[in-house]
Amino acid sequence: MKRRAIEARLWLTDACFPLWAERGMNSAGLFREVLDLDHGAADRDYARVRVQARQTYFFAEALRLGWRPDISTDRIEHGLGILTGLARRADGLVGRLLNADGSGFLDDTPDLYDIAFTLFALGEADDALGGTGETRASAAALLDSVDRQMRDRVNGGYAETLPLPQSRQQNPHMHLLEACLSLHKVDPEGGHLARAGEIVTLFEARFTAGPGGLLGERFAVDWGMPQGRDAEIVEPGHQFEWVWLLHAYADASGMPVPEAAGTLYAFACATLDADGRACQEVTRDGGPADPSRRTWPQTEALKAHLTMFERTGDERFADAACRSFDVLMDEFLTVDGGWIDHYGADGDVIATDMPASTGYHVVLAFAELMRVMKA
Repeated sequence: MKRRAIEARLWLTDACFPLWAERGMNSAGLFREVLDLDHGAADRDYARVRVQARQTYFFAEALRLGWRPDISTDRIEHGLGILTGLARRADGLVGRLLNADGSGFLDDTPDLYDIAFTLFALGEADDALGGTGETRASAAALLDSVDRQMRDRVNGGYAETLPLPQSRQQNPHMHLLEACLSLHKVDPEGGHLARAGEIVTLFEARFTAGPGGLLGERFAVDWGMPQGRDAEIVEPGHQFEWVWLLHAYADASGMPVPEAAGTLYAFACATLDADGRACQEVTRDGGPADPSRRTWPQTEALKAHLTMFERTGDERFADAACRSFDVLMDEFLTVDGGWIDHYGADGDVIATDMPASTGYHVVLAFAELMRVMKA
């Protein structure tokens, strides 16, 4: 596994970071949504705030790895300028879509998913830049706005959008947990761990209350079980992602790892194919629902295997991590720093472009591989 960690570092520094530094920003200074499948620049008329946040993290990791500090710092500062300025509404929340020409909002709807990634990027940027307190203050102001306007004091958690939607989602809350853990690292007295604990409590009480103790995706407005297909569908990638986050929360809080982590990990592993590939969606009995394959679930499988190996030292988990890494390198990542983001169940490429947002998943998984292996 050490050899693979070295390979991951070389791919990031020799191919991935250079590609996205050169072609990943448009003429208005916003991070591009996509490149084309030939790695060329491809422009959209919009820029999602979540992509601005994810790419800010992307270059924060580049800076921590020592890649071109001048360029990495410039990209981080560009991202921070967007997240603390252009993407902020007058009420302190973050909107959803920007005009790609930098002229303002295309859609200023507050979205918890975009807010979570903005907070995550602020924490990671603060860590990478050494921290001046400015980014922490920006995160605190955003969280204050979220608490005042989006906290659901009746049902728990937060409104995914405003007004409160009629269908609730675990995914934005999962990333808010991730953001809280990031902010806790740079601001231990900021109350972020307590907020993380509230989300973990919601996970245990509501997100995994359905059959089999598995992680559901969508819920009724009171966090009860949904109707129809939403009651039956689970995503292996998110099962894996929560395994990694639950271990991270346990490490930060000193609390035991919730038992649910073992349930989710065992189930998600049982859905992998013989070569260790993760698919998009399965039913609660493990049957295929969407057997296509995207890059991000492979990265989440890698992270979960790594955290299990780090916790136990059991070589079976190291072997599983190696399989996930090999799937990524052999099938999903390109030699010149990009990715083929989506395959059909039959193995045919169904991606039509190269989403920038995928970089967050790949870079974070490879950073974890290097950290665990001290490479």
